[in-house]
Amino acid sequence: MNKMRRLLIPIFLAALVAAVMPLTALAATDPFSGGSNTAGNYAVMAGTTITASGPASWVTGKMALSPGSSITGFPPSTSGHEDVANPAAVTAQGDLTTAYTTASPTGNTPCTTEPADLSGLTLGPGIYCDPSAGTFGLTGTLTLNGAGLYIFQMASTLSTGPGAVVSLIGGALPCDIYWQVGSSAVIGSSATFVGNILALTSITLGSAATLNGRALARNGAVSLNNNRIIQATGCGYAAPTYVAPPAGTALPATLAPSSPIVGLPATGVPSQLLGEIPWLLMIGLGSGLAVVALGISSRRRRRRLV
Repeated sequence: MNKMRRLLIPIFLAALVAAVMPLTALAATDPFSGGSNTAGNYAVMAGTTITASGPASWVTGKMALSPGSSITGFPPSTSGHEDVANPAAVTAQGDLTTAYTTASPTGNTPCTTEPADLSGLTLGPGIYCDPSAGTFGLTGTLTLNGAGLYIFQMASTLSTGPGAVVSLIGGALPCDIYWQVGSSAVIGSSATFVGNILALTSITLGSAATLNGRALARNGAVSLNNNRIIQATGCGYAAPTYVAPPAGTALPATLAPSSPIVGLPATGVPSQLLGEIPWLLMIGLGSGLAVVALGISSRRRRRRLV
């Protein structure tokens, strides 16, 4: 029996690591090249127009527009510095094209196929696509678990329902998440969205939706409606300059997209290992593993006390 228990320990540990660690897809190439792409200096970019309706939107980060020249709704909406049809905006749009191409199947292959509705999934870093329909949607919660690059490729559209949520755990960062959209993206009202949206055409945020990341449209418009956008920091980019909120806004001052992994795996501990000393629990923390010794059995403590 003791020999059987000793054999079970390494088997259990291997199974436990597999159960706790996030499912990791294939490695990806960073579309923003570790901070050297100037498109990453902006929270909002568009090709034709940037418009803000509703009471007011609050964008913590810079905005760029090229070749268009019409930004409306600012004020009463507020944002950082605006580059409109100037050399900086032209350069950023060129860099956005580069980032878009890198994020696409041309620059990042192969991908792991996922269902068109990402709701209820927990995914690790990697490249994801839905080749059957070329679209991704989100009606509930998508959880991204672990540090590293996430690239979602869709030949057509990105669309979320009202109140949809992208939740980050285990060290996942907003700056590492990319949504490469072959046409247009629509983020539903009151949705909590995270990551860099790189759209070929347009991006529309529904009423009271929040975005911890970037809304970057190459050829079309970015349309806001009482939204909160905070430009993602890290991954080579500094925090954006403080932007004062619109007068009387009810929008949140900060966005908290992630939380640490806590607790034990739902599978628990096999009964055959109860009482073994010491036994190790490998807990996945996204960016690495921590080894935790979980004490000794009461049976062996009693032996020491006798």
